[in-house]
Amino acid sequence: MARDIVLADGAAWAVPEEVPVALVYNRRNYAVMLATPDNLGDFAIGFSLAEGIIHNAGEIEAIEIVSQESGTDLHITLNAERLERFDLIQRRRNLPGRAGCGLCGLENAESLTAPLPPIADRAIEISLVALATAMAALPDWQPLNARTRSVHAAAWADADGKLLTSREDVGRHNALDKLIGALARDERDASKGFVVMSSRCSYELVEKAARAGLPAIATLSAPTAFAIRKAREARITLYARSKGRFVRVT
Repeated sequence: MARDIVLADGAAWAVPEEVPVALVYNRRNYAVMLATPDNLGDFAIGFSLAEGIIHNAGEIEAIEIVSQESGTDLHITLNAERLERFDLIQRRRNLPGRAGCGLCGLENAESLTAPLPPIADRAIEISLVALATAMAALPDWQPLNARTRSVHAAAWADADGKLLTSREDVGRHNALDKLIGALARDERDASKGFVVMSSRCSYELVEKAARAGLPAIATLSAPTAFAIRKAREARITLYARSKGRFVRVT
């Protein structure tokens, strides 16, 4: 979603929308994110999975998207069992709202030092041909970025590097949440491919991938040292592009 503006020199430019998106679970406020207001149903599912609020999409009974002048509310209805767990988590948090890259209360602050559980017995290997194929195809899966040149994409590729789906957002973390939600909604096996992202790899992307069972991430630029440590804990394979080719980082 983009808006056309006129610059001072009279030239036209398309800029992406960025609005507050409030996530409300069974009438309980949880977080406010700044996000591109499209594919918000996928965002609701993916965010819920990445935050550990749900374990699978079936634990969400309904999603209502309410657009307002000030932003968008996502009213998410959890089933009774998951709502009970959600209330236990909420009592240990202090989360009036946040931006996507910040810490989000006591529970997530503690998780910074807590090791991620491994998602597999060993890290997987992606062929360099598959990585190059997926990254070369990525621009064709970025219609919003083609207009604005200022949003991130998270795409899903099969083992051969064929892209199967993609989501865009002003925030790389939101783009990954949307992708995770789309994979869960379509009941795709997250272990049968890898993620391609038009950004660097930060620690929160690794944590989201671990919770979603994503085995490998390829990014356009290098990961942080903290992201590398987290990926090794979770046995997630990281690749980054360096000097025109992909290198394996973990």
